[in-house]
Amino acid sequence: MRLMKISACLLLGAAAAADLSGQGMLAAPEKTIEWTVSQEPADEEGIATLVFTGKIAEGWHTYDTHSELYATSVEFGELTGCSPAGEVREMSGSVDFEGQKVFFGEIVLAVDLKVESADAVAAGTLTWMSCSDIACAAPEYFDFDVKLAAQESAAGISQGNAITGAPGGKSGFSWSLIIEAILWGFAALLTPCVFPMVPMTVSFFLKGSSSPAAGRFKAAMYGLFIVLLYTVPVSLIILVTRIVGGDAVTADIFNWLATHWLPNLIFFIVFMVFAASFFGAFEIILPTSIVNKSDRKSDKGGLAGIFFMALTLVLVSFSCTGPIVGTVLIKSTEGEFWTPMVTMLAFSVAFALPFTVLALFPSLLTKLKSGSWMNTVKVVLGFIEIALGFKFLSVADQTYHWGLLDREVYLAIWIVTFSLLGLYFLGKIRFAHDAPVEHLSVKRLAAAIAVFSFVVYMIPGMFGAPLKALSGYLPPMTTQDFVLGGSTTTAAPSGTTSGGDNTYDLHLPLGLEGYFDLEEGLEAARKAGKPVFVDITGHGCVNCREMESRVWSDPQVLELLRNDYIIVALYTDDKTRLKEEDWVTTGNGDVIKQMGRANSYIVRTRFGVNAQPNYVLLSPDGELLAPIRGYDLSVPGFVSFLKQGLETFRRE
Repeated sequence: MRLMKISACLLLGAAAAADLSGQGMLAAPEKTIEWTVSQEPADEEGIATLVFTGKIAEGWHTYDTHSELYATSVEFGELTGCSPAGEVREMSGSVDFEGQKVFFGEIVLAVDLKVESADAVAAGTLTWMSCSDIACAAPEYFDFDVKLAAQESAAGISQGNAITGAPGGKSGFSWSLIIEAILWGFAALLTPCVFPMVPMTVSFFLKGSSSPAAGRFKAAMYGLFIVLLYTVPVSLIILVTRIVGGDAVTADIFNWLATHWLPNLIFFIVFMVFAASFFGAFEIILPTSIVNKSDRKSDKGGLAGIFFMALTLVLVSFSCTGPIVGTVLIKSTEGEFWTPMVTMLAFSVAFALPFTVLALFPSLLTKLKSGSWMNTVKVVLGFIEIALGFKFLSVADQTYHWGLLDREVYLAIWIVTFSLLGLYFLGKIRFAHDAPVEHLSVKRLAAAIAVFSFVVYMIPGMFGAPLKALSGYLPPMTTQDFVLGGSTTTAAPSGTTSGGDNTYDLHLPLGLEGYFDLEEGLEAARKAGKPVFVDITGHGCVNCREMESRVWSDPQVLELLRNDYIIVALYTDDKTRLKEEDWVTTGNGDVIKQMGRANSYIVRTRFGVNAQPNYVLLSPDGELLAPIRGYDLSVPGFVSFLKQGLETFRRE
């Protein structure tokens, strides 16, 4: 309604100005109001106040913020590190004039903002319309871009200038964060996108070394390369952003590596090439000349291969190791300098240690008697490489909406792949370097039983079964084309997108309905009188799918989400180009036209996170209702989180 009033105001004003100027009766000044902006620094609760003071030209008057047709308004277009904390209020006295509240001489407006970070910036437009005794001027605008000060004085600024004086960040090491980083490093081995690298590591180092000392050296270098690949780039990023001051744009680099089609297709091809090699199609070996040279200078050729393996591990696993990396990057933008580097070092050492041990262990296999079992290991790894390689193709498929790997197509590939693996264990399939299986050993029988049991578990997924144990690896249920019985709580639902027309072809899981634009979701929440559940997610986020399948699907959680919250899903890796009206302009004037980058910028600047999944509970006014929650499979914990948000909302 407010926007309709403003639109009517603009149309009437423009018409009046055009008509009267055409008759030579109106000669409005260049600006009927000259505005300045000052700031009252944030109080103990983090509430800062922007004060807009307008000097009205002589002979002119303007209207209050509640005028039916000529309302003066303050509209925020870009809020970085802050959020509205109240309505615009009038600080100067108005007078009654022809049934309207108007201001002569001066108008003073104020609006409160919740400051959430040291680099908070508020940008927007002040709109008004002024009239004289005989006519009205055309609508006028004042654009402002203000850097907010937290508990510090801020001098007034004139039009176009920013307030300075935001405080610097705190200093000193955060030992709790370092300890947390170490624990994350050890736990990362068990995440869905890291564990697939275990067979590649084992297979690579199965070749052994010329001596135990050489094996230990290669394993140590493997671990060192992993540490350096995590620590050095992040340290360089922090240093560069510290010097240049453009820290807000660097987080997108990591999102690109994890979700862009190019690296994901490269990983897919690498896995398929490894699988073909393990099946005996060819051997991945260096030319003889290089091998001979490597014998003399093994520290050159050998290190190149080890570095490649370490680089592949770091890039492939980044979608699961991203939370801690995102945390330290956010710390670096808050004024920290050394702590992010030390934290990343602690994480990478803990993360590299299990893989270093895995690299050491295969080197000991050279002491054992070789035999056909070694080729069996390679073939089994080949089947595993095929299955896991399709995960990378699926990530690219989801983020770019190619439609190549629907859930049942993906499952069909896995079912066939593991069925063939089961037949291989039974001796029904042989490859070029396999010895004949004259009798079935107990080990092969046990392996065949395990594999076929896994196949039987997957088959119902072709008809819509959720398969919670595999939720992190499979495409989302929203891509399922056929569900037995016609519908289920996990079937692909209808969704609401920006504009309400599903232009971007996005859906929520588990039959839930919601929005994919934060401001639209907040507006819906204000109308419904409900809080907002913000799902910071991604198509390539395996932990997001696991949370949805194992936590969201709980009846109590599902009921709370469906009945008590307005849901907003922000995909930070979607590569769809936005419609022009949905483009996002950053604080430094850059225009973001891609959905994933726009959402990544919004959640990074507004909530201080850049990893998935993260869950944020907001009031309809955008205020935080509970601490942000990340990846945690505790259903009771998630229920408590949702109820805490509801209780806080109802107390307000």
